[in-house]
Amino acid sequence: MLYTDGWITAYMFVLSAVMGAVFGSFFNCMAWRIAHGESVWKGRSHCAVCGHTLHGRDLVPVFSYLLLKGKCRYCGEKISPRYMGVELLTAVVFVSLVFRYDVSWQFLRCVVLACILLTLALVDLEIYEIPDRFLAVGIVWCAVTLPCFGKEEVLTMAAKGILGGFVIAAALLLLTLVFDKVTGKEGLGGGDIKLFFVTGLYLGLAGNLLNLLVSCFTGLLFAAVWKKKKIPFGPAIALSTWFCLLFGDAIVQWYFGLFL
Repeated sequence: MLYTDGWITAYMFVLSAVMGAVFGSFFNCMAWRIAHGESVWKGRSHCAVCGHTLHGRDLVPVFSYLLLKGKCRYCGEKISPRYMGVELLTAVVFVSLVFRYDVSWQFLRCVVLACILLTLALVDLEIYEIPDRFLAVGIVWCAVTLPCFGKEEVLTMAAKGILGGFVIAAALLLLTLVFDKVTGKEGLGGGDIKLFFVTGLYLGLAGNLLNLLVSCFTGLLFAAVWKKKKIPFGPAIALSTWFCLLFGDAIVQWYFGLFL
């Protein structure tokens, strides 16, 4: 449907970008509140420095940051460019997924997963922890959306997903336990291992293995620019999963095609 008319295509891309930026603004707020122990659903948005309540003109995604020149309207303190960056990134994520999957159940499934991953990555950046509530929502969402793909595909997709989640997560758990025992240092966090289980439900075994490899590469790049000693792995897994949602099937098929 997306490509039947040029105007429809352009409209869907613009709508996806706007919706992505709006959701990105909300995810920024949600992640900050979770990280700082505030209620996600109660209370008005406020400046993180002076606490002044923010109004509608202060909350327009991207444009408010640009018009305010990256500073709070009320106290003049600098606003982290990460907030606008997340809004732009979420817009790109929404557009890329609708481009990849068109307007379909698969798009809805993947875009909600992307939203979950983005928010937990922001929380991980703040407190170096992946809350179990995000993982639980990811599992429930996977189960809820499975029936949308038809009776014949449900069992196959469920089997592939469970296999992809358990195998990768179990292997990582075993390697981490051995690493911790031998070196006496903490290896991969439990939240990261559980997150790979969740991504496996969506990607399957081959896709989740690719996800693991890309995550490691992305994590190394992230570590090169991260200025703190402790490095959160959640953002790397989230970016890698997005990459696999877009290109994973093609890469896996290309790889297996080399041997067939």
